[in-house]
Amino acid sequence: MKRSSGVRLCATAAVSALSLALITGCSDGGSKDSGDTSGKDGSKPAAKALSAAELKKLIIAQGDVPGHKVGAVEGGIPDKSKVTSEDAKCEPVLRAFTGIAPGDPAAHTDRMATEEKKKDPTDDATSLDDLESGEFEDALNKSMDLDVTVVTLASYDGDGAEQGLKSVSDAVKACAGGFAGEQDGEKGKFTKVAEEKSSGTGDESVAFTAVNDAGKDGALPLHAEVVRHGNTLAVYTTINIGAMMTKKAYTVSAPVVKAQAAKLK
Repeated sequence: MKRSSGVRLCATAAVSALSLALITGCSDGGSKDSGDTSGKDGSKPAAKALSAAELKKLIIAQGDVPGHKVGAVEGGIPDKSKVTSEDAKCEPVLRAFTGIAPGDPAAHTDRMATEEKKKDPTDDATSLDDLESGEFEDALNKSMDLDVTVVTLASYDGDGAEQGLKSVSDAVKACAGGFAGEQDGEKGKFTKVAEEKSSGTGDESVAFTAVNDAGKDGALPLHAEVVRHGNTLAVYTTINIGAMMTKKAYTVSAPVVKAQAAKLK
């Protein structure tokens, strides 16, 4: 049975940290609206940053998001020094896609929420090894049609949260034409960055997407959102490999954002 190396690589990416190298490899073989970072609490004095222990109590946990399994980020979040762009002003966008909070937070923590597939009673038990190439890829795409979301909470002193969010919003605008990036020596290129409608949670937010459409599989989008809740930023990045491969639209996971926002009120 002939299996697409691109599909295998994408499948690997879905169950690991959201890595630039793996994602781009798939294509090779705040008002409440996005971008508005004016903020409704901008005139209020900034509070002191929360500690890592306090953030761990606030981040989503197993049982908080219906229909999702919540646990540690598989593979972990990379160090920001390992995730760089040829154009430094684009690094806040690139790093958000790998779960890295912008700026210099005093403390941070992270989780991964994976959508749990409901078994279709019409599905049969045929082994994937028994399927022909096309059938295999269809079955694999269907099995991978689920949202995997990395959530990072970061807390800042002073106006660090506001400035961190602004750096992401500015990068989304400045890097609309795309940018090249690197993670641990692996290079990739996004050809377009665009703002999207945000979730409407928090004090201010910016949501955005970036795509790599240089390969035979066409445009492969990633989606992220950064939301400020007082002096804390929540960074969300969602990937759905099945949707990517079948060109089905998807966005940052609404159930995950809703559950996390509720814990930050």
